[in-house]
Amino acid sequence: MKKILILVENGVEDSEFIYPYYRFREEGYKMDIVAPKAKKEYIGKHGVPFTSELSPNEVNLDDYDAVIIPGGQAPDRMRIHRDLVEMVRAANSKGKIIAAVCHGPQMLIEADIVRGKTATSWPSVRTDLRNAGAKVVDEAVVVDGNIVTSRSPDDLPDFCRTTIKLLATLQKDSEKDV
Repeated sequence: MKKILILVENGVEDSEFIYPYYRFREEGYKMDIVAPKAKKEYIGKHGVPFTSELSPNEVNLDDYDAVIIPGGQAPDRMRIHRDLVEMVRAANSKGKIIAAVCHGPQMLIEADIVRGKTATSWPSVRTDLRNAGAKVVDEAVVVDGNIVTSRSPDDLPDFCRTTIKLLATLQKDSEKDV
């Protein structure tokens, strides 16, 4: 079964969680919600409640195709949890797709996986990306290897469409290897 992890913490930009969650489900992916603590309610920036299913220590990355990191204030809260950061770093090491929107690249910075990559983000995160060694551009969606980044909720259609295409390409490549 095709599976994707989506991260959540208090202050997540509600639309950046909801839109990808349902868009990827439409594509046949099982979406598992990961947060610092499993089975806990987290409240979005606009008041929407989200309940986590797993903690990072319960995740077997080999079961997943991608990690989605929504923005808002959540990534700033996520990055203080070493196990979440290590999960993102390990997913990158395994070549999993890491897709981050808006403030989501703060987790990429914390995991030290943007050095030498081209990326975009919400404007206030761009200096941090540069300082972390990324080449920063102002585009709706940027793909560099297995990393997908976008700027804001307005970019969600491009963000999801591009990530879905990348997932399909990797799926075809892995089927050729079998």
